Amino acid sequence: MAEPIPLRNVWLLFLYAADLVQFRDRFDHQVETARDLPDLVARLLTQVVDERLRRNLSRGYRPRAATLSRVRGRIDMLETVTSRLMDRGRIACRFEDHTMDTPRNRLVRAALDRLAMSVADDLVAHRCRQLSGDFKRQGVLGPRPSWADLAPDQIGRNESADRLMVALSRMVFDVIIPTEDAGISTGTLPNTTDRLIRRLFERAVGNALRLELQPMGWIVSPGSRLKWPIVGASPGMAAILPGMQTDIELNHLGSGRRVVIDTKFTAIFTSSVYREHILKSGYLYQLYSYLRTQELQEDPASLTAEGMLLHPQTGGSVDEEMIVQGHKLRFKTIDLTGDSASFERHLRGAIEGAKDMGAVDRLHIYLDH
Repeated sequence: MAEPIPLRNVWLLFLYAADLVQFRDRFDHQVETARDLPDLVARLLTQVVDERLRRNLSRGYRPRAATLSRVRGRIDMLETVTSRLMDRGRIACRFEDHTMDTPRNRLVRAALDRLAMSVADDLVAHRCRQLSGDFKRQGVLGPRPSWADLAPDQIGRNESADRLMVALSRMVFDVIIPTEDAGISTGTLPNTTDRLIRRLFERAVGNALRLELQPMGWIVSPGSRLKWPIVGASPGMAAILPGMQTDIELNHLGSGRRVVIDTKFTAIFTSSVYREHILKSGYLYQLYSYLRTQELQEDPASLTAEGMLLHPQTGGSVDEEMIVQGHKLRFKTIDLTGDSASFERHLRGAIEGAKDMGAVDRLHIYLDH
């Protein structure tokens, strides 16, 4: 991005991407007063953790094996017999122990430790260390969990406080807070973290579409891999052919319209010898291929499917469209650098056309990295 993005808009992107839009107006003061991204995340995380500790941390279970004088859980017959434990009045058992030392809580404690070393504000750093100590005193002592350790830990619908706490903690480690920038005080996001904004932009667009369209009767489902309409190929073709993968599919019963949205975190225009502003041909050809390769006579919606290239706005707003061989192609930008109200207006504006789709059949969103 050519211009730095205000922290308040990074926060909005994060909330949409993490499916936590209900917290949009809750932390306005922290967002407006934060110096930089590490400071913002640290202030938010310490407040959420402090509120969570007042209501006690969530507990979990961990498997344990022990030799006991009475049965607990399941008996390990092999160990009990081979070690002749019953001769000594003992028995080998396998059971689950109730604990606060869960992957979720260990992630939060590790995030607090990282932030304590990253933020420039001494008071915020001190508060991070204090809260980390509170976690340790409650028995959260294990190392930072891997993403695989966290995968089975599903946060319930009624655990919104934990969802925000964990999402902020993930943000610390998801290549989002560079420790080398710890001392920089700015009101905007440094350009060095474009990778973060790219991911947040893609996820935020997808979730914004879901939030707007699901109440209108849309069925939201995971994406699927598309197939090339190949009728013959050489033996080595499959190994080198690029794939096409949808990230989100929305279905509306009894309709007949289809739209493909391709998000790109780059400028929508490039230049040539003859013109200063032209659409990037590679992106245009890619979107065109998504539409034409999926045409099937037995699937009427595919014959008139529409496509949209959605980019962040750089160098002026764009919202243009054309029809090519029965397919409408739209080219639109979203302003990430304006005030928060206009930013949300742009984000919602990207799907205004979808709101009026009285007969939309399926909406595919392709999020390319």
